[in-house]
Amino acid sequence: MNLEFTPEEVAFREEVRSFIEASYPKHLGDTGMREDLSREDFVAWHKVLGEKGWSTPAWPEAYGGTGWTPTQRYIWSEENARVNALMPLPFGVSMVGPVIYTFGNEEQKAQHLPGIRSGETWWCQGYSEPGAGSDLASLKTTAVRDGDHYVINGQKTWTTLAQHADWGFFLCRTDPDAAKPQEGISFILLDMNTPGVEVRPIKLIDGGYEVNETWLTDVRVPVENLVGEENKGWTYAKFLLAHERSGIAGVARSKRGVEKLREIAGSEILDGEPLMSDLDFARKVSQLEIDLAALEITELRTLAGEQAGKGPGPESSILKIKGTEIQQRLTELTLEAVGSYGTPLYGNIANVPGDAGSNQYPIGPDYAQHAASTYFNMRKTSIYGGSNEIQRNIITKMILGL
Repeated sequence: MNLEFTPEEVAFREEVRSFIEASYPKHLGDTGMREDLSREDFVAWHKVLGEKGWSTPAWPEAYGGTGWTPTQRYIWSEENARVNALMPLPFGVSMVGPVIYTFGNEEQKAQHLPGIRSGETWWCQGYSEPGAGSDLASLKTTAVRDGDHYVINGQKTWTTLAQHADWGFFLCRTDPDAAKPQEGISFILLDMNTPGVEVRPIKLIDGGYEVNETWLTDVRVPVENLVGEENKGWTYAKFLLAHERSGIAGVARSKRGVEKLREIAGSEILDGEPLMSDLDFARKVSQLEIDLAALEITELRTLAGEQAGKGPGPESSILKIKGTEIQQRLTELTLEAVGSYGTPLYGNIANVPGDAGSNQYPIGPDYAQHAASTYFNMRKTSIYGGSNEIQRNIITKMILGL
């Protein structure tokens, strides 16, 4: 694989860089993905990209995609990561969007794809349940046909950012008597403002409010919200998860994170010398960079396969495993580098003495402010999108043939 950019690709990179510098919302700054942002913050850049026609670069051109090559998409990711841009949320762009344009009918495409591209419609994912996470096929939420509607009852959990969602895509059991549990599941689109939908927050260990439990009580959903065929939802869910797992790798973001880690380790002092001079710490950073470089090559090969007409397959499990492991090691090393400044749980904030907690000020340098919360938040990455243990089973069966 030739990893050198052509003159045309270099020109494309400059075009992208100039556009980001001129158009990225200044009020977002270097925020990255943080759960304390408002809905308006989350969608600000998405709406700019929607107007430009760049919000869905991986979609087919027929549905509003850019027609970019794998290399151009790689450049796009790199340039956004360079400024830590807050990218469009994946639930619409990378998950339900591809399911709708691949398996949905024309009415569903016309109704939902424009809002996903523009950022006007916020989506959430209703897959996991209290007793059905990695073993998703054991889900209990039911959708019972009643004339022109399905009546949905059940509970979903870990519904990320559902407090902002307009629509959700849910897996529901429509045939409780199916021979195999996977054969009785349907993929249904749900207006989150429908009576009977209740979203309850789950407070995380980092103190943030990012995920929810979603209760569904006699929720009536029009039959036309069924995607594809009834009882074929497992097929569509596997298709969606392959796309999700590819995106979870986060290579460009991790590369930028390593750069920041090196800067931090060059500023923090250990025994009178920069932390980066410590041989043990430098070894861990170097090993992380080596593993990240190998993951980057794997991601580029996957993108090249997509360009040749091969959609994401079991290889995406490799990207998911290694990508999330690298992200966790990176946040762990960053927390180690900031030392005692990373100890407080809630963003390293202390009360101003004598103010009875009415005012607060940060402890330590700016780069330490979110080290602890980010570390805790990233513990989940090896679980969501299908736990890494399940991904290893997929690799063993689908790739190694064991």
